[in-house]
Amino acid sequence: PEVRTFPNGGKVCNFPVATSETWRDRNSGEKQERTQWHNIAIFAEPLVNIAERFLKKGSKIYIEGQLETRKWQDNSGADRYSTEVVLRPYRGEITLLDNKADTENVTSQPSSEQLEKSQDPEKVTSFSPDDFDDEIPF
Repeated sequence: PEVRTFPNGGKVCNFPVATSETWRDRNSGEKQERTQWHNIAIFAEPLVNIAERFLKKGSKIYIEGQLETRKWQDNSGADRYSTEVVLRPYRGEITLLDNKADTENVTSQPSSEQLEKSQDPEKVTSFSPDDFDDEIPF
């Protein structure tokens, strides 16, 4: 992953992810495969730190974020469009799938334990549904 730091101290992490699907051709019975590449942009600083520390080329991960398309111009001045999976603060998730030590579910949302230790609870504006599971009576 490529991590850049902004003048205001914020960070962004960018990297590509491949997704593949396989199937058997109905007529020939041959195995077919299609791979697509997706650009990932992480703006949630806790997830940037996780990606920077643990992700390597070939890592298996689960990512949940928002699709965002941005417009830009190439060197010749032609308009181009790029669609990325974007993980913003409180709206993204990464699960490391490579081995048992890395299978923790990492989200940009604070856990209930983090909320209890928070000095300024007014700054927390979003909660994970998992934060409330232990209070459901059924």
